[in-house]
Amino acid sequence: MKAPILESILKRSSVRKFDSRRVERDMIISCLEAARQAPSAENSQPWRFLVLDDPELVREFSRHAFSGIYRPTGWAAAAPVLVLLLAEPDMIANRIGRWIQRLPFYLLDMGIAGTHLVLQAQSLGLGTCWIGWFDMRKTRKFFDLPGAYKVCGMIALGYPLPGQSDRIRRRKPLEQLAQFNSWK
Repeated sequence: MKAPILESILKRSSVRKFDSRRVERDMIISCLEAARQAPSAENSQPWRFLVLDDPELVREFSRHAFSGIYRPTGWAAAAPVLVLLLAEPDMIANRIGRWIQRLPFYLLDMGIAGTHLVLQAQSLGLGTCWIGWFDMRKTRKFFDLPGAYKVCGMIALGYPLPGQSDRIRRRKPLEQLAQFNSWK
């Protein structure tokens, strides 16, 4: 028997075609609440979310974010909601940790929070797609973001069109990915 969380993980897939209907604000808040509950290095909670759910703002922003070499991501302009993932890195967890470990912990933290968001969306019958291919410089300028915030990604969110969530995902077998007790 599969646990409910594993069922959601197995059913989740990236959705790039959405129904045009608006996503209810309480559903968006539920997804954000799931993201807010994510663990983070030193409990720094670096995540900040800029939610675009006004159709005209989504269209206007998309003209900037998905232009030029980022045009292939233009499908996201039709998403009812875009969630910008921003980080405010913490001094101890991220600067000192990055210096010692050579790893920007805030990026791990943002990945965990974003995963919580997309899994909650899946459980509510919503579709999502992580987006990394967009103009981060123009995004920063469009919203006049303070320099302390890092643009880490974006998630398109909405009701998937029929068939969008039914695609088969190809995954390598676990035997190729996991070792126990030693590296062979």
